[in-house]
Amino acid sequence: MAEILFLAHRIPYPPDRGDKIRSFHILKHLAALAPVHLAAFADDEADLAHLRMLEPLTVSRHVEVRHVSHLRAGIAALASQQPVSLPLFKSATMHAHVEQVLARPEVTTIFAFSGQMAQYVPERLGRRRFVMDFVDMDSAKFVAYAKKASGPMRWIMEREGSRLFAFEKLTAQRAHRSLFVSEAEAALFRRQSGIQQRWVDVLENGIDLDHYDPAVDHGPVELAGQGPLIVFTGQMDYRPNAEAVSLFARETMPLIRARVRDARFAIVGRNPDADVKALDTLPGVYVTGEVPEIRCWLAAADVVVAPLRLARGIQNKVLEAMAMACPVVASPAAAEGIDATPGTELVIADGSAAEAEAVVTLLGDRTLAHDIGTAARARMAARYGWDARLAPLGALVGIGKPALEPAA
Repeated sequence: MAEILFLAHRIPYPPDRGDKIRSFHILKHLAALAPVHLAAFADDEADLAHLRMLEPLTVSRHVEVRHVSHLRAGIAALASQQPVSLPLFKSATMHAHVEQVLARPEVTTIFAFSGQMAQYVPERLGRRRFVMDFVDMDSAKFVAYAKKASGPMRWIMEREGSRLFAFEKLTAQRAHRSLFVSEAEAALFRRQSGIQQRWVDVLENGIDLDHYDPAVDHGPVELAGQGPLIVFTGQMDYRPNAEAVSLFARETMPLIRARVRDARFAIVGRNPDADVKALDTLPGVYVTGEVPEIRCWLAAADVVVAPLRLARGIQNKVLEAMAMACPVVASPAAAEGIDATPGTELVIADGSAAEAEAVVTLLGDRTLAHDIGTAARARMAARYGWDARLAPLGALVGIGKPALEPAA
């Protein structure tokens, strides 16, 4: 029976952050198609402890804690002319394990999740099929960072963007299929790489509609009943999230509170850095850090905001809030890639003044807020169930089919 090697830059469990949500559901879907061998990294020992939860989905598992520091990776990248992303995830142990798994003739498909893991895919594939899930075009993110930076940091970001794109292109040229989370990301990659559309596919994210069910009582939150509640959810050590909440707290919230004096803004997510924690001192702003349950905060929210100025692909935080029937105010960047009707199923606001106006309108018109939230939930149910989004995976990995010719 054909088998699959699944490579991931982060252990795909628990599905509680963007990359893990996608990788977990893809792994789960692949496991229903064929036996899966997992090879992945963990951020730390606590992350590694989740490995046992993946036993039912995999026939073998190799997960190791990643120990390479950014400084060490940066030095190695300069010496090797590589993007920093590669030495950051380099491991002789991982290479050896992958070779061991690929010695099995039954392993006919390699599925690599996130570009860093492409370095573990052998140059000579034989009759194996290689599917590369880039998710987002990471190189474009560093190009965007460079435009906002200055001095040495600008050069660092420009270099990473350029080197990473070169690696992405080379990887896509030898992959049988390259996947992106949205048509916007896929189109950008096709345009910049020159790789034909037939080799670059879209595999959208979905949402677990049973898990994010607004009809279920998800429990109380400490700020409930103290005035209108605006909520942002996300991994707070992720730079675009940190920048977004800082701008919203410092620029948008004063505009909102000038008109709705008791409005509060809750920043909900793990690992806030010192700058994000400092926002807790601002009037009406609360930084929770990690919470046991995100859904109770979404259920308690009067409005959910996603004011990201830099965003790639599809924002899971927006899908989750919409599935919970929350009225969402999103920036154009955060809304890109989400198939929903602006003004009916979510609100798109560009800039602090527009965000404040949209939030104040929703806080003042509860019927409108309810209608948008209800329409959002209906849109998620009709369009974004995981089973429907991942239905193309069987054909893409080609279980039982001969490998296609690579793009190059």
